[in-house]
Amino acid sequence: MSQLFLAIAALSGFFAVALGAFAAHGLKGKLAPNLLAAFETATQYQMYHALALLAVALLVKAHPSGWLNASGWLFIAGSVLFSGSLYGLALSGIRLFGPITPIGGVCFLLGWLCLLIASLKFIK
Repeated sequence: MSQLFLAIAALSGFFAVALGAFAAHGLKGKLAPNLLAAFETATQYQMYHALALLAVALLVKAHPSGWLNASGWLFIAGSVLFSGSLYGLALSGIRLFGPITPIGGVCFLLGWLCLLIASLKFIK
């Protein structure tokens, strides 16, 4: 699981940087300010959670845990749903992407909660 999480973290970080650069250089002036802001929020959250997934990958290697595995998968789901829906909304203007974003946010929150539970188990 550690290698898979590490690979996905690397890909997610790569795409966060690439999409951030695309927004800064290719979308500025072409999207409405609120849509550009949504796109930028997507890249920020994707990068934050790529780094979080990297940490989970390293922790899983040292301390295999179902809670850590759950955290990793929730960070991945959150990135796809939260950032993906914001990318879709910003680039297409289709409002149907909007209701998906909070589901991704809940995945992020649950991922952090699972990480907290895993950390409490390390303390014991």
